[in-house]
Amino acid sequence: MTERKFTGWHALAIFVGSFAVIIGVNLTLAFSAVNTFPGLETKNSYVSSQTFDDRRAAQLALGWTVEAEATGGLLILSITDADGKAVQAGTLEATLGRPTHVKDDRAPDFAYDGRAYVARETLAPGNWNIRMKATALDGTPFEQRVVFYVKG
Repeated sequence: MTERKFTGWHALAIFVGSFAVIIGVNLTLAFSAVNTFPGLETKNSYVSSQTFDDRRAAQLALGWTVEAEATGGLLILSITDADGKAVQAGTLEATLGRPTHVKDDRAPDFAYDGRAYVARETLAPGNWNIRMKATALDGTPFEQRVVFYVKG
């Protein structure tokens, strides 16, 4: 029986094989990230930036706090003012979805129950976002991304 020796060719094969696996995994992850994340927040960032400070100041002046939770097949979106009182917005548009892709995006049918906005939604465990646009009764626009976690 002959003894096998570890030669330079063996070392080169292990070295090249290891880097091939690393590069292959990186390319797969990069391809997946680019294809699943929409990436577009606004159509023209320059135009949006021109009024950002004014819109932000008006929104902060409202003093609204927004929280979301999913419980018992219901999605509850609570908007409160600076005094902690429930707020009913003039208009409310919301998109519910995952933070990393748009395939689960949907528009919940929120109804105001006197304390919060409620929609029937059964959500899978994990991270969720609500991208909401509301208008105060005085016409002030309010936009916020509400991040929440559904326990499994």
